[in-house]
Amino acid sequence: MAQFCYDDVPVLETTGGKLKGYFYNGEYIFKGVPYAYADRFCMPKELTWEGIKDACSYGYVCPLMMKDNPCAELMVPHRYWPQDEHCQNLNIWTKTLDADKKLPVIVWLHGGGYFAGSSIEQVAYDGFQMCMNGDVVVVSINHRLNILGYLDLSPFGEKYANSGNAGHADMVAALQWVHNNIALFGGDPENVTIFGQSGGGMKVADLMQIADADGLFHKSLIMSGVNSATLSPACTGDGQEIVTALLKELGFSENQVEKLETIPYYELANAYLKVSPAIAMQGGYIGGAPLVGDYYKGNPLDYGFRERAFDIPIMIGSVFGEFAFMPADYDKNNLSKEQIKTIVSDVYKEHTDEIMKRFEEAYPGKNPVDVLLVDRAMRQPSKQIAKMHAEKSKAGTYLYDFTLEFPIHHNKIAWHCADIPFFFHNIDLVEVCQIPEVGKRLESQIFEAFMSFAKTGKPESDKLPAWEPVTGEKEPTMIFDRECELRYDFDNQLYEKIDSILPPFNLDEMMKSGENKIQH
Repeated sequence: MAQFCYDDVPVLETTGGKLKGYFYNGEYIFKGVPYAYADRFCMPKELTWEGIKDACSYGYVCPLMMKDNPCAELMVPHRYWPQDEHCQNLNIWTKTLDADKKLPVIVWLHGGGYFAGSSIEQVAYDGFQMCMNGDVVVVSINHRLNILGYLDLSPFGEKYANSGNAGHADMVAALQWVHNNIALFGGDPENVTIFGQSGGGMKVADLMQIADADGLFHKSLIMSGVNSATLSPACTGDGQEIVTALLKELGFSENQVEKLETIPYYELANAYLKVSPAIAMQGGYIGGAPLVGDYYKGNPLDYGFRERAFDIPIMIGSVFGEFAFMPADYDKNNLSKEQIKTIVSDVYKEHTDEIMKRFEEAYPGKNPVDVLLVDRAMRQPSKQIAKMHAEKSKAGTYLYDFTLEFPIHHNKIAWHCADIPFFFHNIDLVEVCQIPEVGKRLESQIFEAFMSFAKTGKPESDKLPAWEPVTGEKEPTMIFDRECELRYDFDNQLYEKIDSILPPFNLDEMMKSGENKIQH
């Protein structure tokens, strides 16, 4: 029987105050730990409290701008939680409260772009198994999002300085809290790895571009989260126009900007959703992402890495299908060669034979019809940023491609988020990951490599081939699949041909069109 204990768990004295968690089945767990406090549009400040803070319930998550719509739960199972804009809290899983243990610390930054998600949104985000099997301290963070985290009001007063980066300032505050307190939880503040997927991966890269975060983390894993102009244009300019439009829509004058601090959130959000599209159409700043400037130096692909980034080892990768969520109209397992060619030709016309040939060379053993799903959103930017980092890296750059097929929708190829349970050692929590003789083995291979990276800066496992870093001359990629292998520059010719036929990838257009079956 699993062991539970509360009364005998010691109270910890953190920089914020006294904290009480609980013990369960070999781990101490602390939930909803406050790391800062901030008024709306203002910078986070250190928070202290009186008495003993109960840390046995998850804290509030940031309010969303639109109602949740549960769907595709078999592929990406979710949890939904109460929302409040005072959401600066974190969760901790640890096997010890001995400050001398100095275990590696792994900090999770959740996905959802810069506008949605939470530290517990996906079932697979749970840190228990990572802590238990990896002998590490696991932390997950909530922070401000959307207009609460990324709307610039600085033209309207000094008190709003850096409001366009409030969400990122929250993450820096959380990392500072971890740095100051994690030894109490058995962690080593000088060995912190940050990792995130999708928007969380973008946040990992972003934190490498913020001087205030220097020294607060030491390794980075970016999962399906490389931002670039083809995904979302960088936020530049200021909030003068959008905030003025908001004030007008809400019936306030420009000298009443402080009313935006207290108006109910959904009134503010609805007004923003009404006025922002017209400004965006004209290329104006509307927020919703970190603001490039003195504080945040911009995403690396568009602005280059800060020198500090080259001291930090990076793991980076993507999945085969990324945004191809929708089921196909056919069972690929029962298609004839002629049927496959007919389906592929709907997109590639007279180039079909050449495209299929290059696909089969890049992905031997995969069904050629899946060339319609091959990712153009993350794989190419991941290769680009890996090469950029490797050219000056003093620490190592490691590239992966997750290409597993799953027992749903006739052996569906990996989709955005499909790799998360494997990195967290949580495939038991995600039904679709139960693949006999494959799921557990691949989970062990991926997890061991990640834990090795967090501990040493090198992703090594005796269950995998030797994983070479990217260099200026070659691009090794670890293929995570039924059989894992290290391959070199294997998909360059495929992408070269695809890019010569199809227009540049544009995520916004793809999402608007609703055509998630193929990457147009």
